[in-house]
Amino acid sequence: MPLSPTVAAAGGVVWRGRHGDLEVALVHRPRYDDWTFPKGKLKDGESELAAAVREVHEELGAIVAVSRRVGRVRYQHEGAKKSVAYWAMRYLAGDFVANDEVDGIEWLALEKAARRLTYPIDLPALADFAALPVPDAVILLVRHAKAGKRSEWRGDDRLRPLDPAGTQQAQELAELLRRFAPQRVISADLTRCVQTVEPLATSLGFDVQLDLAFSDASYAATPTATETALLSLAKPGTVTVVCSQGSTIPALIDTLAPGSDSSDTRKGATWALSFVDGDIVAVDYYGAARGRHA
Repeated sequence: MPLSPTVAAAGGVVWRGRHGDLEVALVHRPRYDDWTFPKGKLKDGESELAAAVREVHEELGAIVAVSRRVGRVRYQHEGAKKSVAYWAMRYLAGDFVANDEVDGIEWLALEKAARRLTYPIDLPALADFAALPVPDAVILLVRHAKAGKRSEWRGDDRLRPLDPAGTQQAQELAELLRRFAPQRVISADLTRCVQTVEPLATSLGFDVQLDLAFSDASYAATPTATETALLSLAKPGTVTVVCSQGSTIPALIDTLAPGSDSSDTRKGATWALSFVDGDIVAVDYYGAARGRHA
């Protein structure tokens, strides 16, 4: 008998408040008469993160800022295998409106939420969330998108632009990065780096700020200065996007987040660095945008 496919789903541990008054949101589903985290199945072609943010908005009515991954839950339901990926999400705005799927919500302190959750299978996601303090700053470190072959570019390499696949990657990156609710966009002073984050900046109404410290040339000359420049961006209450290059980013990850399994960073890929009091507490890697070009 062939194995049944796993049903992919995603959701969020949505929080508000700080420290002693931290609360997470649970939803009540009348169909099952249960209390759980907002979550749901992926649509065709949808990423897990996109589905998680969409489901949170549909079930909570919430606009959120994504921060770190908080684990994956696997279980069987009605004979089917399910896998649910969760992210920590900071509540920003929005009002709940009861609907057929969710008729009530509650904001609860962590201990009360653990008692209110209907299914023990949800507890690991809550435990993963509670294991670290909520981040007070996030830096999204992006490697520039595809820019063709250096050997085929006859001009100044600093001016080498994105190729068609890289241009598509930049559009896809804008969709990903917007879910973290960035407040500023910074780039190394290379055309391909600036073009990678321009769609994001344009969609947010920002200008791309140039910082020479994030180029490979600057890092090679003064690595400590680049490290300091990055860490200085982790101010409480901020979310910052930084576009850099293929030598600088892995070196920064190796130095600042040495516990990562691998620092290899594909073109168009992103590292999400979560900070508390200036220290990195979590690191998540998002693989390269596909950048398919017809």
